[in-house]
Amino acid sequence: MSMVSVTKRVKFHGRVQGVNFRRRTRDAALIFEVTGWVKNLPEGSVEAEFSGDPSKVDAVISYCRDRLPSARVDRVEEKSVEYTNYRDFEIR
Repeated sequence: MSMVSVTKRVKFHGRVQGVNFRRRTRDAALIFEVTGWVKNLPEGSVEAEFSGDPSKVDAVISYCRDRLPSARVDRVEEKSVEYTNYRDFEIR
């Protein structure tokens, strides 16, 4: 495991609300041992912050982009932000 941890803020665009996207994102974060949060945005996208080992953070983002069954992710905006040591992963 890497000794360096990162935090990335990600915005998922497409059909991502009303399809259990947040719940499945939380489930994936727990499986990959990543902390942070996920929430719906008023304009229809979903925003999340993922903190942890860089490879695990990237794995969660990839999973959410490509493998969530009812969702259709058309575009992903991803940026690194200042590291936050979250205690768990929550749906906001």
